[in-house]
Amino acid sequence: MGKIICTGLGPGNPDLMSVRSDRVIRGAGHVAYFRKKGRQGQARRIVEGMLAPQVVEYAMEYPVTTELPFDGAEYNDALAMFYDDWADRLVAVAAGADVVVLCEGDPFFYGSFMHLYTRFQGRVEVEVIPGITGMTGCWTATGTPITWGDDVLTVLMGTLPEADMVDHMRAADALVVMKTGRNLPKVRAALQAAGRLQDAWLVERGTMPDQRLARLVDVDVSDVPYFAIVLVHGQGRRPEIGGVE
Repeated sequence: MGKIICTGLGPGNPDLMSVRSDRVIRGAGHVAYFRKKGRQGQARRIVEGMLAPQVVEYAMEYPVTTELPFDGAEYNDALAMFYDDWADRLVAVAAGADVVVLCEGDPFFYGSFMHLYTRFQGRVEVEVIPGITGMTGCWTATGTPITWGDDVLTVLMGTLPEADMVDHMRAADALVVMKTGRNLPKVRAALQAAGRLQDAWLVERGTMPDQRLARLVDVDVSDVPYFAIVLVHGQGRRPEIGGVE
């Protein structure tokens, strides 16, 4: 009996993957990863050149991405059946061999693997290897600490209603907004209403070769990739000799 091993790949640059993830991926006989239909998939792209020649790959292609409202019953049903099907298929493979599931960032931080993980319980042994989150790579790219002193970090999803985002943004010290993409116009409007837009940064494809960093106020919000995060740095206590906190 094999097991399911989910490896956190980190923010995008393969050099930021853990030593354990690297070792497990290179030794894997079966590798599964999520991707949009017709695409290579970001997780698969990160491990390019690392897989063994005889590895068996399982591309788990999402049945829907942006075609349906994410909060609708049809969207939820389609994804539920997708996760049910792939959980069954991977458990069947694991009956005879280990299966490595690739996950960008950290598997337990808003990762799609979480939906498989709950379906594996009681059916197969599961190991999860943590990874550096995408937001960690993005705020490091700005060259400025995201939090200082007693700052409270708030992480929001761009899929939230605009009014909810505004409330959270006003209360936040430091701020991260994930799942931007087509939600970016709404995120920008919420930041404007909260009085935080001038301090916001957009990081696209953080830590990757084509990384882009820009102030959100200067960005065309109609053309932003899925792998983009919005940041607002905290301004908390900074003890300085001869200065004032």
